[in-house]
Amino acid sequence: MESILLSIDPSDPIWIAIAFVFGFAVKLIGLPPLVGFLFAGFMLNAIGAEGGTFLSATADLGITLLLFTIGLKLKLSSLTKPEVWGVASIHMVTLTLLIAGLVMIFSTLGFSLFAGLDFNSALLIGFALSFSSTVFAIKILDQIGATMSRHGNIAVGVLVVQDIAAVVFLAASTGKVPEIWAVGLLLLIPLRHLLHRILQHTGHGELLVLYGIVLALGGADVFELVGMKGDVGALVLGMLLAHHPKAKEMANALLSFKDLFLVGFFLSVGMTALPGLEEMMIASIFIVFLPIKVAIYFGLFNLFKLRSSTSWRSSLNLANYSEFGLIVGTLCTAAGWLPVEWLAIFAITMSMSLIVSAPITPVRDKLYNQWRYRFKRFERRQRIEGEEDLDLHHIEAVIFGMGRVGSAVYDSIEKDFESRIVGVEIDADRVDRLCEKNRTVVNGDATNPDFWARAPSLLQGLQWVLLTLPSHQANIAAATHLKEMGYVGKI
Repeated sequence: MESILLSIDPSDPIWIAIAFVFGFAVKLIGLPPLVGFLFAGFMLNAIGAEGGTFLSATADLGITLLLFTIGLKLKLSSLTKPEVWGVASIHMVTLTLLIAGLVMIFSTLGFSLFAGLDFNSALLIGFALSFSSTVFAIKILDQIGATMSRHGNIAVGVLVVQDIAAVVFLAASTGKVPEIWAVGLLLLIPLRHLLHRILQHTGHGELLVLYGIVLALGGADVFELVGMKGDVGALVLGMLLAHHPKAKEMANALLSFKDLFLVGFFLSVGMTALPGLEEMMIASIFIVFLPIKVAIYFGLFNLFKLRSSTSWRSSLNLANYSEFGLIVGTLCTAAGWLPVEWLAIFAITMSMSLIVSAPITPVRDKLYNQWRYRFKRFERRQRIEGEEDLDLHHIEAVIFGMGRVGSAVYDSIEKDFESRIVGVEIDADRVDRLCEKNRTVVNGDATNPDFWARAPSLLQGLQWVLLTLPSHQANIAAATHLKEMGYVGKI
């Protein structure tokens, strides 16, 4: 215990306490705590504080666990859909080029922080700002109970594609040539069966958490030993477990640890560079550019045959700048590719984007209803699977949410309604499993205003609506939409 304490700088606990105060303060006004952690870093920088070895190690561990948990959720089948990889790829290239062009314009005009930047540096800035925040999006989706919704799945898929691009960049940027022993990493493919078997017997407590940390850190170290970026190792080890039934449970078990250690990363970023007036002005320019980022997402989602409401929701999930941009920015400034002041610009830009986007989520459906007819003009006539129209004119009872409670309710009243009952579930995989059991279930989101546009005949003979969604907020939203549509039956 004594040796561990010797590695901790005496002032580190004070900084952690300051991070808590700032994080708690911004949470009280409805913003993500990570914004407060960045501000705490800026404040500590302003008073001359410097990070210690403990803070640095915490930051590295947070990034490693972040990549490992992303790998746990990374099912390649979900990334092969055109509306995911197509939108992510086109958007990333488009935004990188647009921001790079903007940077070159300011460089030509002679702004001091843009002076001396060539097109390669401008591309790095554009690339860092092309990402959206994985941490923020997942937290928001969890809060509103929309993690498994179509717009949630699509947004997370886009984020994962972006994260993969960031990891590839991080790996390539080291300039290391993998050693011949890197070929041995192919043995991880057959080794996954052993890893799965061990995971199956870890239980649901501390062993599960410890196993996850061992794999994340062990994978990173193994990849470093053969001359590859350790972050890639953490991601790969997570991917090897992604198809195991307990992968999601492990990711949830590691969530608090990952968030805790990422505090060190956000603190260290804030302490690296203090934004001055010019940095704040440049960050404000990128915030003004944010609606363009959202508009490109919206246009691309519509191009790939999504309904306008799904496109709108998916785009707003991505309406921010990312912590991965900070990671890329940290590497670029450390390598001397960008002036260190740009790290402060990236940090304040991300913070401001979260401040701007956080209040939009609660009112997004209200905004959509106001602009519905304008948004509809951008829709294509063809629809992807899951967005097509539904013929439910004969239905008298509908159950929204077909989890354990919803399925039990369905089974108990099915004989009373016979073929005049339907379940509505946002999880497409669960829909398939329930249909295999001869239940009538369709894929849909009761909180989505356009669900009723997909099933215009549903309200004709509807008598009963049962709300068994896992989120109370989602149940309230569904009931509100029903009333707005003129439903007068029983809920």
